[in-house]
Amino acid sequence: MTQTDLPQALPKSSTANPGPLGLCGFALTTLVLSMANANVLGTHLTAFAVLPLALTFGGAAQMLAGMWEFKVGNTFGATAFTAYGAFWIGIGLFLLLAMQSPGFKPGDQALSTILLGWTIFTGVMVLGAVRVNGATASLFLLLFVTFILLTIGAFSQSSGITALGGYLGIVTALNAFYNAAAGILKDMTGQDILPVFAYQH
Repeated sequence: MTQTDLPQALPKSSTANPGPLGLCGFALTTLVLSMANANVLGTHLTAFAVLPLALTFGGAAQMLAGMWEFKVGNTFGATAFTAYGAFWIGIGLFLLLAMQSPGFKPGDQALSTILLGWTIFTGVMVLGAVRVNGATASLFLLLFVTFILLTIGAFSQSSGITALGGYLGIVTALNAFYNAAAGILKDMTGQDILPVFAYQH
């Protein structure tokens, strides 16, 4: 039997780092919604600006990133991207329903309850994020405080607190863009061009 008669091994598959995709989907959608919450955008533009992003980039693309994180064995990344992708799709559907309800107000009990649930979930994710690196920890801590402010603003129907949550959401989005850029540059160069403040073991 010659070498050519032997079964050939399948080429080794490699999966690119899905993290930057998920982070960019999260960052861009968070930025637009936060600009609306902070009244940087007119409130009448909120649904039209956020809805397409929530269903596509923030939702579908982020959930795909979560599935690829499962493939590479990253439980934290898989949970985060899949969950927040579902969050954005849910927000998109919520906006669609709200647009069909003339009496809907942003402070309605439904939105308040949704935000409270995601605040609790984000608090759980902070426990994992603080064990990844400094950049990831700062992102989830900012997101956690943002959710707290938005939840309080929704329950109290306080536009001022909601606007404060919007401004902090803009900072959170920029932080996510930084994390995404750090991941892209690290994969392209093999070096930490942008520091993520890894913990010393």
